[in-house]
This record gives sequence, C-alpha cells and structure tokens, in this order.
Amino acid sequence: MPNDEDDRKPNDQSRRDFVGLTATAGLVAATGSASAAPLKVVEENVEVKTPDGVCDAAFIHPATGTHPGVLIWPDAFGLRPAFRDMAKRLAADGYSVLVPNPFYRVAKAPVFGDISTFNFQNPADRAKLTPLMSSVSAPGNAEKDAAAYIAFLDAQKPVNRAKKAGTQGYCMGGPLVVRTAATVPDRVGAGASFHGGGLVTDKPDSPHLLAPKIKAHMYFAIASNDDKQQPDAKEKLKEAFAAAHVPAEIEVYPDALHGWCVPDMPPQNGNPIYKKDDAERAWAKLLVLYKAALA
Repeated sequence: MPNDEDDRKPNDQSRRDFVGLTATAGLVAATGSASAAPLKVVEENVEVKTPDGVCDAAFIHPATGTHPGVLIWPDAFGLRPAFRDMAKRLAADGYSVLVPNPFYRVAKAPVFGDISTFNFQNPADRAKLTPLMSSVSAPGNAEKDAAAYIAFLDAQKPVNRAKKAGTQGYCMGGPLVVRTAATVPDRVGAGASFHGGGLVTDKPDSPHLLAPKIKAHMYFAIASNDDKQQPDAKEKLKEAFAAAHVPAEIEVYPDALHGWCVPDMPPQNGNPIYKKDDAERAWAKLLVLYKAALA
C-alpha cells in the first residue's frame, strides 16, 4: 500500500460529491429503492477457501450482468434467513453479495435454531456466543477471512472487478467491516457499520486506529444505548478518520437500540429491538453510500 498520504486523501470535489449524495438518503428512503425496478436474483450456497479451512456461505447476485461485489458481515447469530433476505434485497438493487458463515471454524450455518427467546441478560445464553465470536476475533483471523472473501467475490463472473467492493456489518460485524477495509484497501471502496460493537477500545488493536490504512468511504450508524454506554466513541471515530483524511459519516440513531437493523433480532426485557422506520433509513443511507463510492 502506498505510504504517500496524498494517495489516500480525497480531493475536495470527491468529498463534496460524497457528502451531497449521502444527504439525499431521505429521498431514497421515500422512493423505497435507488434503482428503477428490482432485478431478478439468483441465490447460491457456496464454499470459500480460507487459510484456516472452508467457509460455507451464501452468494446472491442478479441473474444477468456484472455488478459491484459486497461482503456482508452478520451479527453474533451468524448466517441465517434474515441475512439471506438482506442480501437478496441488495442484489435486487444491482450488487453481487457474499454472506459468509463467520463461525465456520466452529460449526456450519445456521449455528442457532430459533433465536426468538435468546436473552442477552442470561449468562447461559451469552455463553453460547463466546466460542463463536472468539473464533473470529482471534488475532489475525478477521484479516485472513476478509482477504479470502473479497478474493472469492473477485473470482465470480457476476462481480464487476472494475468497480470497488463494498462491505457492511451488524453488531459484531461492525468492527469486521473496518478490518476488511484496512486489509484490502485497494479493493474496498465503501464500508458501513450498523450498531457495531467494539469499534473504539483502549487496546492497541482497536478498529478505529486502522483509519490510516483505509481508503474507503465509511458510514457508522450508532444505536442510542451504545452511545450512552460509550459517549466518547463517536468523537474518537470522527477524530481518527478525519486525521487519516478518510471520508466518514458517524450518526447516532436516538430512538434505536442495539440491533435495530436486523428483523429477527429477539426482544430484550420485553421490548422489541428491530425498528423498521430507522432500519429503512439506515438501508437508504447504505444504498446512497454504495452508489457514491463503488465506482
């Protein structure tokens, strides 16, 4: 990767274009889609070779043509119908989408059955997540996986390699988006984190410290309760990406709780987590980001 800072710094026109395009997200949300008509899509179950084994995954893409590749990092419940549906929706807008089973080192997907009664306040339930998440968070694993997933996308006929790739992640997938953008900076043109956890830590490997390695346009959608628990995280994100001259928008959703973008997220303390209006607004921001940056 070039060391010259000027290679990373976007010119003023590109920054203005990015800001202007993201400002139109409300219009996109009102129309329901960034494209005139949804495309017919094809869903495939695939296997992706990685340095540590074989990852089972879903590859969903338009039936014809070549399109920008997108990597979706699921939340802690992994690859399941909710994320396949998300990929189908994105593919219908003109993207070739890979959703891996991030826990392939431990088990094949789906790693959970019915998650509707899962309680994050229950230590026994939380314990089920520990070995799964640890298999991804172990040093170097996310980076190896990210490189393998992007390489897989680039080898597929429905993927247009002339276009930059995008990546989006949810909950634990948020920091994995940052690590992906830093691992393959010349391929990833846009990254979006939705209610990402652990984006800013006090450790030397904190994801926000990777900003100088990133060339992508970034979007961070933060849940209200996450912001309350770590109110300085948004400022540290802003500072890190500004110092690295990386275009980044950081936005707190004041009425949304952690997990609000995923339709099958189980209620917690009797309260629903999925919030459709804010989830649609976040999706609209994602589409605008991709239209702006995956060129």
